[in-house]
Amino acid sequence: MIEKHIILEDIDPVVFYGVNNSHLQMLKSLFPQCRIMARDNVIRILCDGEDMAKIEESIENMRLHVLKYNSISDEDILDIIKGHQTKADAVKDVIVYNISGRPIKSRSANQQKLVDAFNSSDMMFAVGPAGTGKTYLSIALAVKALKEKTAKKIILSRPAVEAGEKLGFLPGDMKDKIDPYLQPLYDALEDMIPAARLQDMMDKHIIQIAPLAFMRGRTLNDAIVILDEAQNTTPAQIRMFLTRMGWNSKMIITGDLTQIDLPRDQKSGLKEAIDILSDISGITVVDLVSKDIVRHKLVTNIVNAYDAYDRRKTEVKSVRRRHATPEDLVGEIDTDMIREN
Repeated sequence: MIEKHIILEDIDPVVFYGVNNSHLQMLKSLFPQCRIMARDNVIRILCDGEDMAKIEESIENMRLHVLKYNSISDEDILDIIKGHQTKADAVKDVIVYNISGRPIKSRSANQQKLVDAFNSSDMMFAVGPAGTGKTYLSIALAVKALKEKTAKKIILSRPAVEAGEKLGFLPGDMKDKIDPYLQPLYDALEDMIPAARLQDMMDKHIIQIAPLAFMRGRTLNDAIVILDEAQNTTPAQIRMFLTRMGWNSKMIITGDLTQIDLPRDQKSGLKEAIDILSDISGITVVDLVSKDIVRHKLVTNIVNAYDAYDRRKTEVKSVRRRHATPEDLVGEIDTDMIREN
């Protein structure tokens, strides 16, 4: 008999083995002529030559299935061993699968534009209101690149800008103070990568999450780099971030210009960067709108209501300026105009 050791790389062995090792027991029943033992992420097999080749192929195909879908069922195992197409394979245009096996894909024409831009451009700006999937879709694209080994790491960043609460008064050390600002990034990753595997990737710095201030001086090679909430960067900050881009890297910059938390007299770096860079070859700007919102239906209504309110407010200001005397305008500081410019 031949003995071989197979290492389950890039996946969570617990998912592969199943609850109470049910998948492993099923594999043993399907290959009764072989002795199969498992410890941690190593499977030990004793088998004759012809049977060994078959079980090696089956285990590798099972591993690839778990890597792609983050799950595997008894039915999937049977289909894989029999050489049939699994049910999951029938789903088209999927970016990745979440930890429960649900397909993650674009859900609107503008979201698909972001997916297409990722395939054709090295730098993308995704701009739109809350709930349009900018961050979630961007992280899904990054996870896909990591799984397909077209990138070696994912780097996620956000500016730590106070939105009413003071950072210094939050409890804990620096990491404890910063983590709440980065929680949406953790949430998206936890939905797409099993917890044990995610922790391992973060420990090995394959996935890195850091405040924007920690980017200075770095050169980011072989990476998918995402800057989230970029509307809260200053022009100097976003310029610093964009020039971190290294070889074989892609950057996605997301933001919502209607939710700027900077001081009232501070210009948003995101708007300035789009104005300066949008005509450069290799850079794509994708605008998402209220119809792309994929949260609760009320979010679309809320966004539309605020947009209408902002338009009315702008119209009232315009009327007031047209009827104002020069004396009325002396010393006036229009912070909204400063932000727009």
